Amino acid sequence: MDQLALLFVLLLGAVLSVPVGDRLGLPAPVLMTLLGIALALLDFVPNVQVPPDLILPLVLPPLLYAAVRRTSWRQFTANKRPIFLLAVAPVFVTTACVAVVAHTVVPGLPIAAAVALGALVAPPDPVAATAVAGQLGLPRRLVSILEGEGLFNDVTAIVLYHVAITAVVSGSFELGGAALEFVLSAVVAVAVGLALGWGANKLLDRLGEATLQIGLTLLVPYASYVLAEELHGSGVLAVLTTSLFIAEYATDPDDVLTRLAGHAFWDIVDTLVTGVAFGLIGLELHNAVRTASGRWSEMLGWAGIVVAVVIVVRLLWLLPATWLTQRLHARRDRDEDIPVSWRETVVMWWSGMRGVASVALALAVPLKTDDGGAFPDRDEIIFIAFGVIMATLVVQGLTLPWLVKRLGVRADTEREKAFERELAVRAAKAAKARLREIEAVEELPEDFSEQMLRRAFEIGVRISPDIGEEERKEGHEKRVRRLKRVRRIQGEMLSAARHEVLAARSEAGANPEVVDRVLRQLDVRSLR
Repeated sequence: MDQLALLFVLLLGAVLSVPVGDRLGLPAPVLMTLLGIALALLDFVPNVQVPPDLILPLVLPPLLYAAVRRTSWRQFTANKRPIFLLAVAPVFVTTACVAVVAHTVVPGLPIAAAVALGALVAPPDPVAATAVAGQLGLPRRLVSILEGEGLFNDVTAIVLYHVAITAVVSGSFELGGAALEFVLSAVVAVAVGLALGWGANKLLDRLGEATLQIGLTLLVPYASYVLAEELHGSGVLAVLTTSLFIAEYATDPDDVLTRLAGHAFWDIVDTLVTGVAFGLIGLELHNAVRTASGRWSEMLGWAGIVVAVVIVVRLLWLLPATWLTQRLHARRDRDEDIPVSWRETVVMWWSGMRGVASVALALAVPLKTDDGGAFPDRDEIIFIAFGVIMATLVVQGLTLPWLVKRLGVRADTEREKAFERELAVRAAKAAKARLREIEAVEELPEDFSEQMLRRAFEIGVRISPDIGEEERKEGHEKRVRRLKRVRRIQGEMLSAARHEVLAARSEAGANPEVVDRVLRQLDVRSLR
């Protein structure tokens, strides 16, 4: 098997892991990691030869953009305090604790190299966290914190990692210079992200076709990452800023086709890239195993100690931080998403799985220092890092569904349904208000006006059928049955039309492009 065949195997596994994971109740990223481990144990499977410095630029931009599409800037600003206390700050704490312990237990490990190890194992993976949270039906407040944690902690960890690596390679370290580098990295990243987000927004307005608009959204995250890194900024923060800007300002409510096609496209990209990324994590087991070099018991012991530190520190931080956040939340009465019980805090603690970023940073540890010597204890750092990744991703990922079920942590479906009904009512009222505005400037026949008024009401009913009870409309049930019947018959009519048009594609002299254009119009009509 060559590298290309291995890539296709991972892509196929990424597609199949979703339905298999749904059936087994297990996260798809965890299944892909297990697949990668299984492939790594086969003799005919080659070692992965992806340059470490390309893993983050290739994988993180599309995954971050796909994750940001599911959230909003308003959600981040409303939850900035809990995100900082429960997500960003633990990266510093975990890095410090791992550095102290690793420097103590690993003979000869310099403190700067220990800090690099702490930084690369500190950030829980954003992809694994959001994928797991989405499949398990966790409360929205937990998902919000996990998303914020996943999207922001990589920025902190990567900057800390680069500062530590520079200190080891150069042999010198200045606290003031490191702090200045940290701040400048963030400022440059935000500036690049805002500039590219603004530019992309202007270009999207001028690109008429959905295909071109979606293609641009695929290119912009990569451009944001690369440009920020070239200017010595944080590529991850730049992509995050660009993605939030586009998600906030580049949405045209009337551009139905682009929105539908964009959702489908990014769902596909998210599934495939996530699957390949976590498959590569399992395959990289080759590198970790080779570093053991007959010192299995000693290195497994070190890895086990660091795993324990990572897991325990997260719990010891979350418990008081959650309590503090709840107290501040109660005093200020702000609409923040925070864990409301110890059960939710435990679930959040056990959701701290490491993944793509940790692998990329571990493999990117330099071979040499500036004076030509070997990077101190590089093999030990890589082995311990993979021990943490495998223990948290596989063990926690496989047991998290059981833990969630045992603790009874579930999304508040009644609250979600109530919000859905509220949106349905608002949508119907907006449609009715627009109808009244049209009636004020256009003379509409009475029967036509009544028909349009019913259509406005039906807009809300299609979103939430039970809003008719709240609207107290006579004959609501009758209209709902009629609406369902109309939609069923209309669906069958459109199906017959699509079959006829598609059959024409095989006829002699038929123009396939015209057939596809007509079929696309029927498809869009079917979704309305």
